[in-house]
Amino acid sequence: MKRVVITGMGTVNPIGNSLGEYWQSLREGRSGAGPITRFDASAFATTYAAEVKDFDPQVRIDKREARKMDRFAQYSVYAAREAFEDAGLLDTTGVYDPERLGVILGVGIGGFETIEDSIGILLSKGPGRVPPMTIPKMIANIGPAQVAINLNAQGPVYSLATACASATDAIGNAMRHIREGMIDVAVAGGVEAPITQLGISGFNVIQALSTRWAADPTKASRPFDKDRDGFLMGEGAGILILESLDHALARGARIYAEVAGNAMTDDANHLTAPHPEGTGAARAITLALKDAGLKPEDIDYVNAHGTSTPINDPVETMAIKKAFGEHAYKVAVSSTKSMTGHCVGAAGGVEAIAAAMAIYEGFIPPTINLDEPGEGCDLDYVPNTGRAVPVRAAISNSLGFGGHNGVVVLRSWTGA
Repeated sequence: MKRVVITGMGTVNPIGNSLGEYWQSLREGRSGAGPITRFDASAFATTYAAEVKDFDPQVRIDKREARKMDRFAQYSVYAAREAFEDAGLLDTTGVYDPERLGVILGVGIGGFETIEDSIGILLSKGPGRVPPMTIPKMIANIGPAQVAINLNAQGPVYSLATACASATDAIGNAMRHIREGMIDVAVAGGVEAPITQLGISGFNVIQALSTRWAADPTKASRPFDKDRDGFLMGEGAGILILESLDHALARGARIYAEVAGNAMTDDANHLTAPHPEGTGAARAITLALKDAGLKPEDIDYVNAHGTSTPINDPVETMAIKKAFGEHAYKVAVSSTKSMTGHCVGAAGGVEAIAAAMAIYEGFIPPTINLDEPGEGCDLDYVPNTGRAVPVRAAISNSLGFGGHNGVVVLRSWTGA
C-alpha cells in the first residue's frame, strides 16, 4: 500500500485563525475561553465558551460566496484554503489531478446557526418565508462540498459524522483512500460551529458543559484536574492535506509527518458515557498501533481526548494504561482542549495538527489549568508548561458520543 504523509495544514479555532497563530498559542499555553458574545447567554447555565475571534471569511472567501455559507462552511473553506496554500497546491496547474483530489471532513451536526434562524422564521412568519438557502446551508455535506467547489476537487467528497471522533475518522478514511490508490491528495479533518443557543442549551441539559467558572472562563477547561466540572464548548476547523508519499516527493513537497495508522471502534455501551473500563478506547489505540507497525514504546506523545469532564478523563487514562502497559507512565500525555475547548466535530482535526506540529517542531504542548490531578488521573500530563523534546511518533485520541473511538498515529518523516 502507498504511504501517506502530511504536506499542508490550516485551521481556524479559538486560539488562532491560522496555523502559525494556533501553534504559537499552544506553545504559550494560551486559553481561548471568554464570555459568550454571539447571543445573550445570561439565562443559560453556561455563559462562556471558546469562540473563534476576529474571524473575517473574506480574507480567503469571496464576499458573495461567503454569504451563501453557514458559519461551519465558512470555517471549512477558510481552513482548507490555508492548508492547500501551505502545501504549495493553491493556484497551481498540472501539479495534481482534480479527479484524484478528495475532500473528507468530519462534521458533527452542520449548520447550527442556519437551523436556528430558519426555525425562528418558520415559527414567526410561516412556512412560505423560510429562506430558500436553508437546506443548502445547513446540511452537513455542504462543508466538504463548498471546499470541493472552491478547490475543484472532483474525487470522493463527503462528510462523516461520529460525534467528537468525526474528524479523526475522516483523516483515517482519507488515509485509506490514498493507501489504496483511489486518490493522490486529500483535504481531511473536521469542522463545527456549535456555539449557538441550541448548542449550548442542549449540552447544558445533559450536564456536559462547565458551569462554575464564569468569573474566569480561562480556568474552565482543566482536563485531568480534580476541579474539572465539564467541557468548554469550542468551535472551528482543523484541515490537513494528505498525499501519497510518491506524489509528495515527485513535486518536492515539504513533509510535516507521516500518517502511519488509524483505527475506529465502538464501546456499544451507552449513548453519552464511555465504557467504564475504557475497553473500546484501549482497543482502538492497540489496533491503530498495529496498523502503523509500531509498538507502545515507539510513541513519545499522546494528544488525549481530554475533555475536562468527570467521566472522560479517568476512563481515557485507564484506556491509555491498558493499551500502553508500563510505557503509559513514560509517555507524555496532554490535552490541548485545555486551551481550545472542545471543538466537537472539528476536535480531531485541530488536535491532529497539534500532534503533527509536536513531531515537526519537537515540542509537546501543555495541559493548562492542571493544578492537582483528579482521582484516577496519574500519568504525565505535561502540566501547564510545554516541553521541548524530540517526538518520534504520536497518537491523537478522539472519543465521541455513541461510544465512537477514533485514533490516528503519526510519525516523524526521516526521508527513509
